[in-house]
Amino acid sequence: MNFSSYPPLFRPHHNGQSHSVEQNSFEFDLAPSARLPVIDFEALDRAHLSEVCREWGMLRLTNHGVPAELLSQLHDHASELFSCDFESKEGIVPTAPMLYFWGNPALTMSANAHHKAPPSNNHHNWLEGLNVSLNNISHSHYQDPLLESFRCLLEEYGRHQTRLAKAIFGAMAEDLGFSQPKSISYLSPATGIIRVYRYLRCPGQRWGIPDHTDSSVLSIIHQDQVGGLQVLKNNQWLDVGPIHDTLIVNLGDMMQAMSDDKYVSVRHRVKVNRARERVSIGYFVFPAEDGVIEASNYEPFTYADFKARNELDLKIHGAKIGLPRFRKEQSI
Repeated sequence: MNFSSYPPLFRPHHNGQSHSVEQNSFEFDLAPSARLPVIDFEALDRAHLSEVCREWGMLRLTNHGVPAELLSQLHDHASELFSCDFESKEGIVPTAPMLYFWGNPALTMSANAHHKAPPSNNHHNWLEGLNVSLNNISHSHYQDPLLESFRCLLEEYGRHQTRLAKAIFGAMAEDLGFSQPKSISYLSPATGIIRVYRYLRCPGQRWGIPDHTDSSVLSIIHQDQVGGLQVLKNNQWLDVGPIHDTLIVNLGDMMQAMSDDKYVSVRHRVKVNRARERVSIGYFVFPAEDGVIEASNYEPFTYADFKARNELDLKIHGAKIGLPRFRKEQSI
């Protein structure tokens, strides 16, 4: 295999190091398959959705209306783009709407803007990707035909994701009794982003993304057929296998806070594959940055507050702490 498309740190025997050994290898034992609850978007049942949000925080969406041809073209374009030499991907101008990154899926993409990395690959996630702002995607164009074609596909896909997110959130907001002003500030389509990930193959045992919760209101994921996504349910990790023509929806930290802990911000992670690369396309949407989230279990805060605190924790502690920072009874 030609590894010239991989960031140098992830190429075999980089600096004489082998990737074949990894601690905690038991983590990679085969996990049971998750029987995710299924929600039919065309017949959205609010009571069923409420139960799933409270018990799982993750669901499999069917009849979502995203054309199969669009999904196929997106994955084909992503694979072609990621297979380009690493240096050419680094040359993508790091301006809106598309930013190339690698080794770090954190919300704050600016840390990757110049592709800097700590010296050890042990602190990296085995992925590369593109972070795409949907708010700016129609205003920028690329001379490169592949990038421009991909941008157009992402713009179309973003419209579908916004449609799904607004409908699903609308049903959740009705279940939770949000007022109209609160519903408007709690979900801001203008904040929507798409992240296109390639999880790199590795002969050792590595994480594409380790155990985490999303900071979003909700996230919508389309997987290819390789697999690797896992969800934590009742203190057990379960494989979330790919099923053709379905999307995975999971709730994030903002939705848990808005619901006053009635809904679950679900923990999940991604394993890399020894033999095959994996491509997934994630849509993430957030509240208005200045909209105040009010709930009895939390001090009032805005998404801007939450994001700033996360950025500080990432710099100081190397990890997101998240909602516990704002919880009343155990504020840190």
